[in-house]
Amino acid sequence: MGFVMSPRVLIAGAGPTGLTLAIDLARRGIAVRIVDKAPVPGAGSRGDGIQPRTLEVFDDLGVLDAVLAAGAPLPLMRAHLDGVLVAERRMSQPRDPSPAVPYPNPWTLGQSDTERLLRARLAEFGVEVEFGTALTDFTQDRDGVTATVSTGTGIETVRADHLVGADGGSSAVRRALGIAFEGTTDESMRMLLGDVPAAGLDHEFGYWFARTEAPAAGIALTPLPGGDLFQFVAPLGHDTEPSRAVLQESLDRLSGRDDITVGEPVWSTVWRPNIRLAQRFRVGRVFLAGDAAHAHPPTGGQGMNTGIQDAYNLGWKLAAALDGAPHPLGTYESERRGVAQRVLGLSSELLDKHVEGRADALERGPETQQLDISYRHTTDIAGLTAGDRAPDAPLRRADGSTLRLFDLFRGPHATLLSFGTPLDVPAGPGERGYSIVAPDRPAGPDQLVAVGGHAFADYAAAPGTRVLVRPDGYLAWHRQG
Repeated sequence: MGFVMSPRVLIAGAGPTGLTLAIDLARRGIAVRIVDKAPVPGAGSRGDGIQPRTLEVFDDLGVLDAVLAAGAPLPLMRAHLDGVLVAERRMSQPRDPSPAVPYPNPWTLGQSDTERLLRARLAEFGVEVEFGTALTDFTQDRDGVTATVSTGTGIETVRADHLVGADGGSSAVRRALGIAFEGTTDESMRMLLGDVPAAGLDHEFGYWFARTEAPAAGIALTPLPGGDLFQFVAPLGHDTEPSRAVLQESLDRLSGRDDITVGEPVWSTVWRPNIRLAQRFRVGRVFLAGDAAHAHPPTGGQGMNTGIQDAYNLGWKLAAALDGAPHPLGTYESERRGVAQRVLGLSSELLDKHVEGRADALERGPETQQLDISYRHTTDIAGLTAGDRAPDAPLRRADGSTLRLFDLFRGPHATLLSFGTPLDVPAGPGERGYSIVAPDRPAGPDQLVAVGGHAFADYAAAPGTRVLVRPDGYLAWHRQG
């Protein structure tokens, strides 16, 4: 048995949550090790919907351009009853970008492709995922965590300051901590999910096939970017084994057509409604994030996105703790567990709409886009509240070149903004400071002009207002004068 003492943070699980956290830590220069018991990267689209707030996170982490290039907007869905086209609609109505919200629309990209891009970004910091490496045991003490991992060549003992379990719904970390995973699993509903080629369908569109007498009991096929595959969701009987033949029979019966042929699934799984929330997200130096902390139904596209937000919230707080400032770390559970509880409720409501066959079951409103998530902990101040998402806004330098507030926020630092006045209070450790003036005011060489006054309006800022934006893009405080 070898003993390894290198990472400050050990992450178990290399899905989107674990990868996001590893990138956020690695860009801060924090030694991180990320292991996954799977021998190779996972296949399949799984969580293929990327919400607008997650796109903002990817902007900050330096992967947005790659994600946008590889993915596509939500497709137009064609709904058929008894083989007759009855409606065309998008799950989310497209919105134009605004100064405050530059990425207002969800994006489609298979989860395995999202993970591939995140792994590539992580590798730029010199960190590789260790596949085929399972966390088998751990203990913790006042100063750190001692973990045992099993690799292809033997057993290692790893000493780290913190351990994060991002190891999915059957989390070994959560089980070892003895944390209850409260909720329900509905055994009465079985669905077959997977990715298949489907000859006879236009890959530019998504499809819903059902019978008139049971419009909710249908089969959905959604095109996946970057190839000819469709993600499918189909009802599965209790005594039915999943197979291509079963999927083909369901498609023939529900579509009323004989010209659609599905190939062998490149990935598939049997899904049951599993809605659960961990009783705790932290025990000492060990944390839970992503599916290890909350299990979602796929309705609404919330699970993967909520896990990514967990990681984005936790990364800067772990960094602060390792730098000797433990207070922010204590807010991780209180902030993220409340959000997960709310999002689980939203996903459950959308699932109920599907089960009930409601006409609006496929519609997704702004509440699913995670732009309204807040960590409010103080009273309202001038229309903004500490804990709210910090909006974007266009700016102009004294030389006439343009930039955005998000450009100022990008990176591992906090950002101090002074509106209408010079920045006479120096930024603190780990902060960068900027002075922003209104369009009708002369700008000094070190000041930025709020183009169109958007920054002042979006931040409810009068001259003398100061705002501190946390490293994860949420307001730490907002002070007048």
